[in-house]
Amino acid sequence: MPLMMDIPQLHDFLQNVFTQVAGSFRVERLDDMEIDVRLIVDDGHLRPGGTVSGPSMFGLADVAVYLAVMAMIGPKALAVTTNASIDFMRKPQAGQDIIAKCRLLKLGRSLAVGECLIYSAGGDTPVARANLTYSIPPTGSNADISMG
Repeated sequence: MPLMMDIPQLHDFLQNVFTQVAGSFRVERLDDMEIDVRLIVDDGHLRPGGTVSGPSMFGLADVAVYLAVMAMIGPKALAVTTNASIDFMRKPQAGQDIIAKCRLLKLGRSLAVGECLIYSAGGDTPVARANLTYSIPPTGSNADISMG
């Protein structure tokens, strides 16, 4: 299945649809059913002690799978998370961005299932693992977003 959106289109999509988080995430790699997304860590993502917070890691996984789905089906902003789980395995490195390496395991007409391994930038051992399921709106619904 060919990609429906490329990296610049995904960044534009975030900027147009999710302006509140657009500047925090950057797609670093995109391929068929796979994506790597970086969370640009700032003080708002840290918990006491200087480590990246669990909600920030979860947000990265959620955005990464969402963008992987959008890359494959096109801009359907109303695709929503229907299930999610995350395992926090070790403390991320202080002062480092975090990167989610995700792949879609299933992409159907109404559901998509993805998994992510989250790493500290430059690290080779995952700090968390997440699994997410997305509900995809029906084709022809008002969920399509024009990218102008």
